[in-house]
Amino acid sequence: MNSKELIKQAEKSLTKEFEQIEDIRDFNQEKVLNAFIENKVAPEHFYTVSGYGHDDLGREILDKVFADAFKAEKALVRIHFASGTHTLACCLFGNLKYGDKLVSVAGSPYDTMQEVIGTAGDDETKRSSLIGNGVLYDEVPLKNGMEIDFEKLEEKIDETVTMVLIQRSKGYSTRKSLSLETIEKICKIVKSKNPNCICFVDNCYGEFVDTKEPLEVGADLIAGSLIKNPGGGIVEAGGYVAGKEIYVDRTANRLTAPGIGSEGGAMFNQHRLIFQGLFMAPSVVCDAVKGAILAAKIFDEIGYDSAPKYWEKRTDIIQNITFGSAEPLEHFCRTIQQLSPVNGYVTPIPEYVPGYEDQIIMAGGTFIEGSTIELSADGPLRAPYTAYMQGGLNYAHVKIALSKILDKVAK
Repeated sequence: MNSKELIKQAEKSLTKEFEQIEDIRDFNQEKVLNAFIENKVAPEHFYTVSGYGHDDLGREILDKVFADAFKAEKALVRIHFASGTHTLACCLFGNLKYGDKLVSVAGSPYDTMQEVIGTAGDDETKRSSLIGNGVLYDEVPLKNGMEIDFEKLEEKIDETVTMVLIQRSKGYSTRKSLSLETIEKICKIVKSKNPNCICFVDNCYGEFVDTKEPLEVGADLIAGSLIKNPGGGIVEAGGYVAGKEIYVDRTANRLTAPGIGSEGGAMFNQHRLIFQGLFMAPSVVCDAVKGAILAAKIFDEIGYDSAPKYWEKRTDIIQNITFGSAEPLEHFCRTIQQLSPVNGYVTPIPEYVPGYEDQIIMAGGTFIEGSTIELSADGPLRAPYTAYMQGGLNYAHVKIALSKILDKVAK
């Protein structure tokens, strides 16, 4: 059986899974559409002001649309966030001060966040970190390295804990990404032990994968990147924060300055792209998830371990494929690169990337640099040599790429 026949056969067996994902898409598309209609989005909201960025009506409406879409009291949507890590860091530094305590509930967060917190990095990096600025830190180790340890979580949370960090997606780990049901259970335990503790969810890769968002199951604050799910593959840069007004305002003060907060910052005529990207996001995320499910089904059938499995409920767009050694991991990423619309002629090589301890190989021939809602793959060169595949602006592109990968990897 050739690769195209294998894919067609897999698609026929995935009818139920695809229908479920499409139902989620339809629900989320209506939710986003209603946010636009309720806030009376109009062409004048696509234009921005210069200089200080004061009295920017489009920016104000953009924040309101995001707030409604994510069921938040307030949102902060800005191109000034350099990355998802920067967005999360602003939330942490804005809401934590000297002597406050942060607890990570799912073991160590991913590598870049370890440097923000201060558990990794050189001396100068640690000096600028949360710990370097007097914030206390603890974490709840994963049970068997895979699951949330709810008993340990209950033991760790008391009146001294100011905030818990809940990383929805797995990062470069083999644990499962956190479902909304798990996030809800975490929030309930935390609030039962300390009602004033801030439940902060790193929502990267998880937006619009389910019919609800973390704020609807008990979280106080969420954050993510606009070059991931909510940007629909067309937003050029930025991040968003949403949640309770006081926590969003504190984050805004960290991004700009106390006294400026969310009232300043020219947006350089990016409003329309962000509005349009959000509107497209449910459909783009749906195609990315369908591509991930297809990949899981196919790679399981040819003998590689995939996670999550094709039948498992999704909570983010990331698909793990474990190869067991460096060579097939590198080959997989290079094939993804060759089948990219941009820079398809270049060859990825492993290298050290700021914020990561191991060499990383990255395949990302994307229109937006670093975009992970576009088809991309990466992985650290360390055991068990797992590729993290994500994205796909359209399902057809993912199918084409998988077909070509099968022609090579399956040999």
